This record gives sequence, structure tokens and C-alpha cells, in this order.
Amino acid sequence: MVSHPVHGLPFLPGTSFKDSTKTAFHRSQTLGYRNGYAVVRRPTVGIGGDRLQVNQLSQAELDELANKAPVLTYGQLKRAPPAEFIPAHVAFDKKVLKFDAYFQEDVPGSTEEHYRIRQVNIYYYLEDDSMSVIEPVVENSGIPQGKLIKRQRLPKNDRGDHYHWKDLNRGINITIYGRTFRIVNCDKFTQVFLESQGIELNPPEKMALDPYTELRKQPLRKYVTPTDFDQLKQFLTFDKQVLRFYAIWDDTDSMFGECRTYIIHYYLMDDTVEILEVHERNDGRDPFPLLMNRQRMPKVLVENAKNFPQCVLEISDQEVLEWYTAKDFIVGKPLTMLGRTFFIYDCDPFTRQYYKEKFGISDLPRIDVSKKEPPPVKQELPPYNGYGLIEDSAQNCLALIPKAPKKDVIKMLMNDNKVLRYLAALESPIPEDKGRRFVLSYFLATDMISIFEPPVRNSGIIGGKYLGRTKVVKPDSSMENPIYYGPSDFFIGAVIEVFGHRFVILDSDDYVLKYMESNPAQFSPEALLSIQNHIRRRDTPALELDRYVPSEVCF
Repeated sequence: MVSHPVHGLPFLPGTSFKDSTKTAFHRSQTLGYRNGYAVVRRPTVGIGGDRLQVNQLSQAELDELANKAPVLTYGQLKRAPPAEFIPAHVAFDKKVLKFDAYFQEDVPGSTEEHYRIRQVNIYYYLEDDSMSVIEPVVENSGIPQGKLIKRQRLPKNDRGDHYHWKDLNRGINITIYGRTFRIVNCDKFTQVFLESQGIELNPPEKMALDPYTELRKQPLRKYVTPTDFDQLKQFLTFDKQVLRFYAIWDDTDSMFGECRTYIIHYYLMDDTVEILEVHERNDGRDPFPLLMNRQRMPKVLVENAKNFPQCVLEISDQEVLEWYTAKDFIVGKPLTMLGRTFFIYDCDPFTRQYYKEKFGISDLPRIDVSKKEPPPVKQELPPYNGYGLIEDSAQNCLALIPKAPKKDVIKMLMNDNKVLRYLAALESPIPEDKGRRFVLSYFLATDMISIFEPPVRNSGIIGGKYLGRTKVVKPDSSMENPIYYGPSDFFIGAVIEVFGHRFVILDSDDYVLKYMESNPAQFSPEALLSIQNHIRRRDTPALELDRYVPSEVCF
């Protein structure tokens, strides 16, 4: 509660009294909502509920405020800035009015047409008030079409005036360079633009059509001569008579294709065809023998019906020029039905008798269509890559896990530690190679050759192993059928070509002569005679070639 001093007394303790009727001492609520919007209200009462007089105006004050002009309160009115100037070629850029029109052209000297109606499009470009006339191209029209009048300002009269968009409307005639065009309609943009400019448009008219073009669009009438064929007679005569043919469909040219067997039934009573599929035991296919239901089979279609949706709609006589008949089914000839080619290889006895009586064909032999098993493919080894022996490289192609080639164990046991050694010179155009000597060792157990060069002091050439133990192929043999050097190829004067290097045999040790004399069947008489004559002619004792070759090289 608030204490109020008594009038005339000082505001001191004991001179003020409390008003017990006042209980609300909060500020007045000025914020609230009206129709969902936050608003501010002017407070009418103060603290303690006392009515505020300062916010209320008298009637005289209200009348004075009503007589004051708003300019005194709000100041001078602010005018909007003038709109920015935009030139016409910018404001109307890429804005074109389109009108549909036509003109009539005389056709002299023609008995089929006296005049021609040509439809055009008139374009009005708002940016520069130019116009153009374009005629849509019609296929096979026989007249030049396209741009009739290029884009330009078109004259309206002889006084130098030009056509303006205000002069264009629907249902009027305009003359351009002596040719009268009838405007019948316009597009939506043109209609909205003209109506926005206050022009009342005439109702649209129907586009005139060229009578000769419409006549050409009509389908040609076909005159069909009624046939004298009696279908009832055919039904009664050939009822329950069916021709049976045995055919195959060879689809092996395509991926996963195969050759399948079918039975073709031709019903003579109504010239219908039925195709059955022959199933074999465990062929992996559904046991549904019917490939094609009984129906008439078209042979030649109309040119316009080749793209006809045959899988959806039935084929009628209007789409077919010729149907398959009994004379088209001949043994030994292919037959294409619905895109699948069948080869007829046999028929039943009734069919043979029918063809003999009806068509005079008595020779209908059965054709053997069984395919012979192709010969086994000969395995060919890939070309030799030059690494290792040819037999070792071939083992990589003969088995998944390579194995060492089999050796002649008996030959290895009988010729173990038997080595034929020869002294050879290198045949080379280089002068430094003429004095070099080599020891060629031929191992009888494995038919391998090793070459060792004895070191010569101060020769400038490092001696030692020249070629490891390996088989050497003769130069006149191929890699597919290699021929290796044998004992009979080594004699005095023989030239041995080892991987492009030619060696001339000059001498041999005594063991070579002893081996040749004990095994004359392995050598030619000329080779044995050359060794014997050379040993007799030499003055020095036989060379001990094994002392030049280390033991790890010999064996």
C-alpha cells in the first residue's frame, strides 16, 4: 500500500496515511495480441489503479489536430524516382509475334488442280519492326519451300509506310509484294501481347487445306476380284489329311546355339501350319512340345506391314500378299517362318504319295542331317621362347604341373662317363679369334655338348667355361621338330654351329678313335676314315684334352 500525505502537511512520518482500497501497484500492461498480431496499447491507468489524465486529449485538442495538414507532421511527400529508360531493341529483344496464314496460288496448265493453297508462318520481330514469311517444308511437295520473304521491314503502301504490329490481327488480309496473305490465327504469346496493348482480336479461323494434297493423302482403293475358290469343298475333301515334315533349326552360329529337331504339320483342309518340338530324354528343356500353334503362315508381307506389331495383333489378309501353301514345303529346301529358318530333311509316306499325285514330284529322298564328330584337335605347342631346352619348355604346356622330361635310363647307364673330346677353332673374321682353341666335349649319355676354352697366358682373353652342358640344335632344323647334334656329326674338318658361332674340329683324343672303331654303326665311313688318317699323319703324340678340362666341367 502507498502512503499519501495530507494536503498542507509536510511529507513526514506521521503525516501520511495509507489507502486500504488500493491493492494493485504493478505497471499497466501495454503489450498484447489482436487477431493474432502483437500490438501496443496506450496505458490508461497508473500504479495503484489511478486513472492517467496526461494521455487523454480534450475535444479542442482533437479538433485542432484534425485541422492540421499531414505535411506539418510527416513533412513533404517523397516522390518515386523516374523509371530507367530502356531502348526498344533491348526491351523487345527475342520477342517475336507469330501468325498462321495462307495464300492461294494459281496452277495453270494442270488438269488435276487449278489452284494451290500454301500455308505459311508470318513472324513479326518487335525489336526492329521487321517481318519474315516462312513456309513449312512439306515432303515430296515438288515446289521450293522454306523462307519465302527474308527478314526486313515490309512496305504497307505506296506512301512509304511499313507494317506495324498494330496492323496485324486475326481474320484479315495483308498484301506483301503483290501477294495476299490471309491471317487465320496466332500463338498464345502474340494473343497476350496484343490484348495487353488494347487491341481486340478477331476470333480465329480454320486453316484452309490444299485440295490436291488432301486427295493424295487418301488411301488408294483396291479392287479385288472375287475368287472361285470353294473353301467348303476344300474342307470336305481334305478333312483329317495332314502332311508331316521333319525339319531342323540350326542355330549354332549364335552364342550358345544348337541344332534342334522339329515336326511340321500342314493341314490341307484350311492351309494351316503347326510346328512341334521333338524332345529327347534328359535334354534339359520343359516338356512342352508345341512351338507354334496351328495358324496360317504368311510368306510375303506388304511393304508397309513389315514393322507391324505381329506379336500383339493378328495378321489379316490386308497385311499379307502371299500365304504358305503345300507346294512351298519341299524336302531338301530351307523354309523361313516368322523369322526362323527350318531345313526340311524328311517326310512321311502319306506326304510322299500326296506330292507324287498332286505335283508330280516322286523324288523326295531323306537327307542325312546328322553331324559327324569333328576330328580331334591336334595339340600344337607354342613357339620356343629360347630359355632352357625345348623338351623342358614343352612340359609347361603338356601338364598343369610340369614334370621333368623322361630320359633314356638304359642309354645313360651304358654310356655313363663316356665323353668324346675334340679340339676346335673358332671360325670368325676377327683376327684376334683365329688363335683361340676350344675343347668340345660330347657326352654320350645325354647327347649334350659343353665347350671349354683353355686359358692362354698373355693372350688378353679370359679362358674357362665357354658353354655349359646343353643340347645343340642343328641350324637346318626347325624349333617344332628339332634335330640335335649326334656323335656322327663330329669328325676332322666338320663345322659345328653352336648358337650362331661356328667351330671347326681340328683334332680329337685317342678315346674318340677307340669308340668309333668299337661302334662303327653310329658313324659314317667317311667320319671314321678322317679320324684314322689324321692320327696317322700327325707327328706329335695324341693330345690329352681331358687335362685342359676341369672335372666339374666334364661331368
